[in-house]
Amino acid sequence: MREDVTRTAIPLPPPLPEVACLVLIHGAGELGRRHPLKGPFTLGRGPINDLMLDLDDVSRQHARLLPEEGGWTVEDLGSTNGTHVNGTEIRGRTPLRNGDLVKVGRAIFKYLAGGNIEALFHEEIYQLTVSDGLTKVPNKRYLLDFLDREIARASRYGSPLTAVMLDIDHFKKLNDTFGHLAGDEVLARLAGGISACMRREQLFARYGGEEFCLVLPELDPPQVEGLCEAVRQAVAGSKFVFSEGATQVTVSLGAALYAADMTRSALLEAADAQLYQAKRRGRDQAAFAWKV
Repeated sequence: MREDVTRTAIPLPPPLPEVACLVLIHGAGELGRRHPLKGPFTLGRGPINDLMLDLDDVSRQHARLLPEEGGWTVEDLGSTNGTHVNGTEIRGRTPLRNGDLVKVGRAIFKYLAGGNIEALFHEEIYQLTVSDGLTKVPNKRYLLDFLDREIARASRYGSPLTAVMLDIDHFKKLNDTFGHLAGDEVLARLAGGISACMRREQLFARYGGEEFCLVLPELDPPQVEGLCEAVRQAVAGSKFVFSEGATQVTVSLGAALYAADMTRSALLEAADAQLYQAKRRGRDQAAFAWKV
């Protein structure tokens, strides 16, 4: 007679979290560096972290990424300045999706996950070569290449081309008063708002620091003046609220028109000279090379 055999089900191991990494796109260290995620992963200023960030706005133990079933989450560890995902400060464990931006102090990482993470990583590296990590607008490298192409076209067809330099007024004072995180937020919000107003054939790019450049093909001087005034008014009407208080910012602009045989450097220098003219006249205004 056969004995009854009790079969005990062997529990299956939980699904592994998807292959993922963080890629530094702004703030500190080596831009484009990949940090693979293989287990609980902490970020902070102290040496005990898996990733140490030597930034004064990062806490000793700032944030932690944890593997969950089929994915990863991020949580803040009671940091002074908080942890943000896609610009929003998180509360508790927050699931991450491919492409999310994780901000720890001034450092911004892109979370990459999925089957072909190598391809995603190389695409992100390419984007870093042509766009600014903080503001997401084209960077200086892309700007110079774009300007070269537009100068060649303007020279060939005799069409108008204008370069406009734009600078945020008293930006150092804003950083000193409200902190660098507030300064970063102002840069990102202004850049996003202005770039959204540009036409496809135009370019708005970050030149460096708080300085930006607009490249405007096919516009005559009155049209350029109208666009610059619209940008100035839009910025002056923006209000920024931080924990330390609220503020409004203004911008100064300087524009120069391309002339025959002008080099790229000469065009940018001419626009920059007008920018400083606008600043000397009191800021929150535009100056134009064709108007004395």
